Amino acid sequence: MSKLKLSLACWNYDRTRALMDASVQPDGIDLTYLNLPVEETFFRMLRHREFDVAEMSLSSYTVSTFREPRPFVAIPVFPSRSFRHSCIYVHADAGIRSPGDLVGKRVGTPEYQMTAPVWIRGILSEHYGVPVDSVTYCTGGEEEPGRSEKIKLDLPANIRVEPIGRTQTLAAMLASGEIDALHTARMPSTFAAGGGKVRRLFENYRQVERDYYRATGIFPMMHTVVIRREVYEQNRWVAQSMYKAFVQAQRRAYDDLYVTAALKAMLPWLTAEVEETRALMGDDFWSYGFEGNRKALATFLRYHHEQGLSKRLLAPEELFAPEAMESFRI
Repeated sequence: MSKLKLSLACWNYDRTRALMDASVQPDGIDLTYLNLPVEETFFRMLRHREFDVAEMSLSSYTVSTFREPRPFVAIPVFPSRSFRHSCIYVHADAGIRSPGDLVGKRVGTPEYQMTAPVWIRGILSEHYGVPVDSVTYCTGGEEEPGRSEKIKLDLPANIRVEPIGRTQTLAAMLASGEIDALHTARMPSTFAAGGGKVRRLFENYRQVERDYYRATGIFPMMHTVVIRREVYEQNRWVAQSMYKAFVQAQRRAYDDLYVTAALKAMLPWLTAEVEETRALMGDDFWSYGFEGNRKALATFLRYHHEQGLSKRLLAPEELFAPEAMESFRI
């Protein structure tokens, strides 16, 4: 019997590499892995639905669930996760020394509905007293002009979002002081170049993020994996098959991180880093699956709703194919 031919668009991660080199193959599927940067994958999947399966922004996927018919269904796989305290950049002369100083400021964000800024705004509101509607958000390209929201938004009147000019970029505007701060997933070039005009709000972000995890138990997920609705409806078994394959590929990455005979990643203290991470977050620190991620998902969905991106508060169970939320036991 021939296998079902499917395409998967996903970046080149250690945790998905076994799918890319086909050393892990999903049951019943002949998989074509397209190694694409995340911005390209998201754009092409959201605008044109070019792939059968794709990595996707968790926020974009959540917004898409309010379309009829729903274009995608997700499986509880999270190829990208990141703490985001490190991703709040400020202009050095904007008078921002603590989170509360962001109130009343102009804050750049490539897209209002991006997952990383959703987490950042939620954390600033819940833990630092910076209400979502207390700043003006300036949207547009971080490094290239002309970026727009990939999904049309209908936001409450109290949330102020202003597109920047057609020739402007957020990275340059932050360095010049045209915006006071930037919420982003990608380090802006004007910070990386040095010069002192752009700095992080939380200079000691590693400690701040570790303290956040100790207090909440949340390791924020950025991306999930979606299946085109028509592919899923015609072959519902694909959800479990792809979930299993992602878990198997991730298992190999976990194992590679703790090989001590010869380090497989170019970090001198890789073994110590793994041991410290396990001590804080447990062995399965980058967990897939539903139950272990319920709290983080519920928190994200609450933020999403509070920020005007969800028409109603979704339950975490509403995001995923039921076939990928449980498996057999012996």
